[in-house]
Amino acid sequence: MKITTKPVLLASILVSAFGILSTAHAADEATPAAAPAVAAAEPASPHTFSSNVGFFTDYTFRGISYTKERGAVQGGFDYAHSSGLYAGVWASNVHKDALYGNTVELDVYGGYASSFGDTGIGYNVGFLQFFYPDADRAGAVRGEGGTGGSPNTTELNAALTYKYFTLKHSVAVTNFFGINNAYAGNGNSRGSGYTELNFNYKLPVAALNLALHVGHQTVHNYSIANYTDWLVGVNKDFSIAGSTGWNAGVNYTTTDADDAWYYDASGWKTGDDRVIGYIKRTF
Repeated sequence: MKITTKPVLLASILVSAFGILSTAHAADEATPAAAPAVAAAEPASPHTFSSNVGFFTDYTFRGISYTKERGAVQGGFDYAHSSGLYAGVWASNVHKDALYGNTVELDVYGGYASSFGDTGIGYNVGFLQFFYPDADRAGAVRGEGGTGGSPNTTELNAALTYKYFTLKHSVAVTNFFGINNAYAGNGNSRGSGYTELNFNYKLPVAALNLALHVGHQTVHNYSIANYTDWLVGVNKDFSIAGSTGWNAGVNYTTTDADDAWYYDASGWKTGDDRVIGYIKRTF
């Protein structure tokens, strides 16, 4: 009995040991290796910075030419915060005959933009400061002769946007580009306002963008300076050799501005019809 029992017992032990090892190996194969830990993604920055530069065949502001159709180089820097706050600076050359003998315009602006819940209606409130650093106070601006006032102007503005439409109103809290001819008995031009409606729509043809605009300028105490301007234009976004942010277009603009008021120091009519071409890039 002992002779036959030992081999059987040994065999049983070996079979059991092999079974345990096999089960352990199978368990190892069935359990996948733990995936390496993935680093948490960094939260998106609340700050956005951008810049832009462009060449325009004319600098037209609210339908009035500031460069006598002789071209303008324009550019700026913008900052936006995820809270809706924004600020920026922008500059352009201007013709010396158009505004107090000045050759440079520098704008500083800022504000807050948001929306009314899920209505699709956005709003924007802000300010815009126009600076003309080398202006001659005794020069002519828009035909009223020597006003004796600085052309530097501060405006407050508010806008509503819905789909393709933007309605905006701006009001001057300073004299409007220096207009303050006390000698004519008119007084200051604070409170002058500009109301505009803009429409922007991507056409189904060649990925072109359509731009339509109408605006009305009122100059406080100077009704002769009130006018309406219109604009229609098309533009296209594109890339060059992989560089994005390019846009080029053409605008036609016209006004009903009174030629007796809107002319520059050389007598050139600044409110006439014109076609403006441009190319610009945003970085």
